[in-house]
Amino acid sequence: MGVLHKSAASLGFYSDDLDPSHISEVLGARPTVGVRKGGVWKTATGAEKIAVTGSWRLSFARRSPGDLDGQIQEILAKLTSDTAAWRLLSERYNGRVFCGLFLASGNEGIRLEPRTITAMGERGLFLDLDIYGSEMPE
Repeated sequence: MGVLHKSAASLGFYSDDLDPSHISEVLGARPTVGVRKGGVWKTATGAEKIAVTGSWRLSFARRSPGDLDGQIQEILAKLTSDTAAWRLLSERYNGRVFCGLFLASGNEGIRLEPRTITAMGERGLFLDLDIYGSEMPE
């Protein structure tokens, strides 16, 4: 298996009744984007959007070569270790780790270590993967 060209990871919580300040208080960090349903937020390119649902998102820089395991560990290390609090948030607000995997060729891969998978499971987080082929723009 070849080395993954590039990876991106973020943590997110979503719900119509989400209050971003509550998530920040429980997890111990401010989000990259935190917005209530109907509120205005800006994309990375500066475009203003109206939130169709409330969200709290914490993103980190892309890595090349890809290091999804390291990115997820970095996200979790910056936040509370109280797994009961995490599970409550994840159940109520659909907690997820969202990952973008960017390929430069047809046979690349990456793995997650058992401690990373366990840490996500203990927190009630699900994993979303978007995989972009080498012909896709980044």
